[in-house]
Parts: sequence; structure tokens; C-alpha cells
Amino acid sequence: MRILFIAMANSIHTARWIDQLAGRGWDIHLFPVESGRLHPDLKNLTIHDFLPHKPYGPNHGLRLAGAWPFPGGATLARHIMKRLMPSWSDRVRRLARTISKLKPDIVHSLEMQHAGYLTLDAKNHLDGKFPPWIFTPWGSDIYLFGRLSEHARKIKDVLSSCNYYAGECHRDVKLARAFGFDGEVLMISPVTGGFNTEQLRLFRQPGPTSARRLILLKGYQNWAGRALVGLQAIRLSADVLKGYRIAVYLANQDVRIAAELLSQSTGIPIEIVPRSSHDEMLRLHGRARVSIGLSISDGISVSMLEAMVMGSFPVQSNTSCGNEWIRDGETGRLVFPEDPENVAGAIRLAVTDDALVDSASDINARLAAERANESLIKPEVVNMYKKVFSRGKSQYVVK
Repeated sequence: MRILFIAMANSIHTARWIDQLAGRGWDIHLFPVESGRLHPDLKNLTIHDFLPHKPYGPNHGLRLAGAWPFPGGATLARHIMKRLMPSWSDRVRRLARTISKLKPDIVHSLEMQHAGYLTLDAKNHLDGKFPPWIFTPWGSDIYLFGRLSEHARKIKDVLSSCNYYAGECHRDVKLARAFGFDGEVLMISPVTGGFNTEQLRLFRQPGPTSARRLILLKGYQNWAGRALVGLQAIRLSADVLKGYRIAVYLANQDVRIAAELLSQSTGIPIEIVPRSSHDEMLRLHGRARVSIGLSISDGISVSMLEAMVMGSFPVQSNTSCGNEWIRDGETGRLVFPEDPENVAGAIRLAVTDDALVDSASDINARLAAERANESLIKPEVVNMYKKVFSRGKSQYVVK
């Protein structure tokens, strides 16, 4: 079986999803939605891009279709090619040519605004049949962007053109149907695949969650992230945080400055976590009593799942699919992402009710073992591709 993924090559989500297919002898390919560095966890596939560097990482098993073959001159060569052959740098045409030449049995685009749009444009460049197309949304792809006039038409075009849908929450299935998707929903599961829930128990701080004295805050502050609201909530609940420390990860400069000033004014130790490996992030959740993630739009939220797996009490935006995983006030709190007082109330609850966080930790661990365990999700993913493959493949001709 030959599968071509169209996705962000620098994303851990892409790497973890594709890794579920390792060891099966399938012919796996990746067309990056934009040029740049590859995620070090990518392995055992063929990359279709003009890369000015070799992939890094031991035993990555990557094959390159389009790498610059010489030790230098890649940047100059790219500029020359763009000037002499403008179509060479057109990713739509390059993807269409790749599909025509490669003839994959399945095309799978991960994410909408980059991968989905690109796949649709490439399909429009092909004359005749297109390979079976699976689409998977990430986070806010449909829920937020579908409400924006600039994107609504494109989203409808993608969803009315793809054959299959594999997403992470039932909320987005309903939205996809409303946007015109009339194909088959193959599965609903986390977009990063599952967790080794048994092994990750070793990453957790020994003892009950109520004994932990760390609060973890996702530091995204951008078009969707609302980390500054989280910091305001910590200020409002500072009177119950004596003896606690705060760790902020993925923080930009605005959040770093606000965190330092907050620490000075309240005396609460606040640490800015440097870029860390996935394992290190899991260990942080495994030492945290509370994990806070705020944004005006999200899917499941991978950080929320990580908190659940690692025993931290999740405080998550109610603009996510969190309600499909946690029971508000019992196994976590769903809060308004732009209301610091609401978030502060959730923090107060989590740091003053030992029985609540310990009970939530136990319930969430069982739920994660049932719904986010890689030993259950991986076979389902493999069978999904087998199912699509068994229905045959198409022929391709470039216009």
C-alpha cells in the first residue's frame, strides 16, 4: 500500500500519526505543506521536497525525493529555479505532479488551512480520477475558521470534495456535515494517535495528585491562545497559591514579560519552561496538580489529554471538545477562555479540594486507558487504511 500524506513536516502531530504505520512494509510518503526543517521524530518515509539539508536524528530511515545533492549552494539554486521556472516553486503544481508520478493508493491531508486547501487545489489541477482522499482536521480548522468569511467557502469546497473523514471529536463531524461532507466518517480519535498509558505511569510523580505543588500553564498568546488570561487568573487566586510554583511552556515574549512581573508582584515563583521534548512535557504534567490551557478555539487539545494521562487536573477552555472527555466540576473544569475570574475560580477549586483532584486523577487515568491507549488506537488506524485500500485505486493524468 502506498500512502501520500500532505501535512506539516515540522509537527510532532504529523510525526506521531505517521509513526503508527511503522513496521508494516507500506510505502509511506510525505509532501510538506511548506519548506522548512523536518521534525526529528519523522522516520521511515519518503519526503517530497527540495531540502537544503539532510534530515537529522539517528536511524531516521528517511528517503529524500528532491534533496539538493551537493554540500552547498542550495539557497542559490532555489532562487535560480524560481526565476527561470516560476511554476517550479508553485507547491500546488508540484503536489499535482507528485500525485501523478507517484500514483498513491490513498492521499491523506492532515489539517485544513494548509494541507486541505493545498490538496484541493492540486486535485483541481488533475484531469480524471483522484486517489481516495482522507481528510483530518486539527484543532480550530472547522470550528473557528468555518465562521470566517475568508475561509468558509474553501472549507466547504474541501469537505464536499474529499471521500473520507477521520477526526478527533463528534462536534467537528456535525460541522463537517453542515459544510457539505457526504462521505464516510472512518474514525474519531486523537490526531496524534494514542499514548502508552502503562509506560507513562513511570513519568508521574509518586503519590496522589493532591500532594503536588506545581501549576502548569500553556503559554500560547496569539489569534487563539489566551495565556495572559491565565496569568490574570493566577493573580486573582494568589491568596490560595502559597507554597505553589507556576511553570509556563510555549510562552512568547508578551507572556514572558507578564509572567515575570506577576512573579515580582505576588511572590509566586514562575518558571518559563524552555522548548522541551514530548517526554519532558509529559513529565511536567506528571508533576502538576493543575494544567491550564486557554484558547478561543480548539479541538480535543493534546495538552488536556496529556494532563489527563499524567494525573493533573485539567482546566480547559469550553471552546474545545473537552466536554467529550471530561465532566465539568468532576474530572476537570471547562472555563470561559477570556474570563479571568471564571478561570481563577477553577484554580481555587483545584488547589483547595484534595478529594476532587485525587478522584479526577483516578477517573481520567481509567478513561485514558480506554480511549487514548495506543494499543487500541493503532490497530484501528491500520484497519482504517486497509479498508480504504481494499476499495481500489484510481488513475491519474496531469492537465
